Amino acid sequence: MPTLFVDQLTVIDFSYVHASRGILGESWIVDIEISGDLDDQGMIFDFGNVKKQIKQTIDQHYDHKLWIPSGLPKLNKAQSGENQVYQWQDTLQRNYTHSSPTNAIIEFGLKSINHAEMEKLIADELQQLLPQNVHAIKLTLRQESIAGASYQYSHGLQKHEGNCQRIAHGHRSALEIYQNGTRDKALEQQWAHQWQDIYLGTTGHIQASTDTSITFSYQAPQGHFELTLPADRCYLLKTESTVEHIAEHIASKLKQQHPHSSFKVKAFEGVSKGAIAQS
Repeated sequence: MPTLFVDQLTVIDFSYVHASRGILGESWIVDIEISGDLDDQGMIFDFGNVKKQIKQTIDQHYDHKLWIPSGLPKLNKAQSGENQVYQWQDTLQRNYTHSSPTNAIIEFGLKSINHAEMEKLIADELQQLLPQNVHAIKLTLRQESIAGASYQYSHGLQKHEGNCQRIAHGHRSALEIYQNGTRDKALEQQWAHQWQDIYLGTTGHIQASTDTSITFSYQAPQGHFELTLPADRCYLLKTESTVEHIAEHIASKLKQQHPHSSFKVKAFEGVSKGAIAQS
């Protein structure tokens, strides 16, 4: 039986809830294989339809959302107006609350988010879209291979007109820092360690804060968004957390620390895209 393959069909940028680490930003590259009988055109499934149907379904159903496994400790959910509200605790008994329109979240009947089970769940959904001559679809979800420093961050962009306005979506991102024209891997690792598993929040979005928690809240085109999480999982920016501002922030901080050096920061937003700032 012949098999059609498409590598790097799309990238899913999302955040998911981990029982101990909190809310983690992630970027998974999607590869697919489709096996079946040939149709009258001598094809299993037209490449154009792969992009129209399969890629579009993945992007609409899974991209730029918060993924929540139902097996989280003390997970509770309720409806509040047009919003779905989730509350849970991590293994350190720290509290989290996420409130948003339903299109910003997706819950799975799993104990944890993992590649193997998610590949099967998504493949089973996609199978329903395919013609009868397609007998099997195999999905591979993989992280980008990053040789240097990387970190996982979550954020939300209030002013974004698209799905980036969702308050808890994220990315797994590489980072390159050049000091006086030479790549400085020690500085890259320093920033990646500082921002590992971080939520990049905007000070103007803070609704309430204590020594142990911060609540971010804003109204965006898709609706009202609110997120409460441990304060030590947050890094605050005075600006929106666009990748342009992220690159500028790192470059500015480095210049303050090393005023006699010049810096170039190449900050990635997920896979193969990002922004460059110099100071």
